[in-house]
Amino acid sequence: MPPPAAATPLKPAAPFLPFTRPTIDEATVAGVADVLRSGWLSSGPQVKAFEARLSEHFGGRPVRAFNSGTCTMEIALRIAGVKAGDEVITTPLSWVATGNVVLEVGARPVFVDIDPKTRLIDLDQAERAISPRTRAIIPVDLAGLPVDRDRLNSLAAKHGLRVVEDAAQSFGSTWKGRRIGSFGDFVSFSFHANKNITTSEGGCLVLNDEREARLAEQYRLQGVIRTGHDGMEVELVGGKYNMTDIAARIGLGQLPHLDEFTARRRELALAYLEEFDRPEIAALGIGLPPANFTDSNWHMFQVILPEGRMAARRAAIMGELHEDGIGTGVHYPAIHLFALYRRMGWKDGDFPHAENAGRNILTLPLFPAMTRSDVARVVSALARRMGNHLNP
Repeated sequence: MPPPAAATPLKPAAPFLPFTRPTIDEATVAGVADVLRSGWLSSGPQVKAFEARLSEHFGGRPVRAFNSGTCTMEIALRIAGVKAGDEVITTPLSWVATGNVVLEVGARPVFVDIDPKTRLIDLDQAERAISPRTRAIIPVDLAGLPVDRDRLNSLAAKHGLRVVEDAAQSFGSTWKGRRIGSFGDFVSFSFHANKNITTSEGGCLVLNDEREARLAEQYRLQGVIRTGHDGMEVELVGGKYNMTDIAARIGLGQLPHLDEFTARRRELALAYLEEFDRPEIAALGIGLPPANFTDSNWHMFQVILPEGRMAARRAAIMGELHEDGIGTGVHYPAIHLFALYRRMGWKDGDFPHAENAGRNILTLPLFPAMTRSDVARVVSALARRMGNHLNP
């Protein structure tokens, strides 16, 4: 009897592709090890060096580093004097922190809808929402696409408003050839692990002058002012928001790669748009982001699923893509529909464009280590899974 035929080995599944992954070189890993060996782990020489490099990056403007991007927005509002009874205009399509920081200082967020093409705050609606209580506006550069800075700053100057740019996702983006952060009012960046450059956790605030920078330092560490060897005074309530030297050393290693990372992200975004332009995929009616390859840093590649054409909800598509080894994300549910904000009076139907995006937006994998074949794999899998759920 002949021996049984050898079983054909199964083809290994493709590695799981997360929606983002940081790129950290070995020199940075070694640098972090040096910091750990130094014994100075909290805020120290690495933070000061990182702040100096960031200031150079932004044309010499004062910059202070923090343990998150969220706290930088809260601190900017405090420096601007925003308080209880004031209003701050912003977009409902953002991470909930954008609304929460307004509540933290006792003010009320005033949401306005987005432009459905850019997915950014509609500045015409923002101007119509200004009241005698409005003190500031927080625009959000969703996925790294900058809000129109000319229109924004003109509006703010006309109405005497402070601007706190939620540029958490736009480090490396530009506006008419100028780096976001090198001009404007307060500019807040995040260095979370999913951002274009990371410190693992952290953020920075770009300020207007040294007076604001000193206030930022007070708010960063319990309101403390130190003088000499033993002098200490506290004039205001601060928090515990300082960046560690460990985090700063990661940032120092990331910053030199920014242009390289941005260029690669743009290449991958273009590859995505080319894949989605294939006739059989374009016919699915998937909403694509604006094809901006000048100003955007392409922090994320987000599509909007065609809700009316699909028999399945977004969660089902995400689950099936996960089975295919593809990670996705949701950035973001509309802020005003969270229970906290519903209790303040917002409801379904208030901001239809933001709500449609919140229900149907899907973040696809995009990070510098990806390849063109990864992009093709993602788009093909999405098209296949969607095709199984189209309404007849």
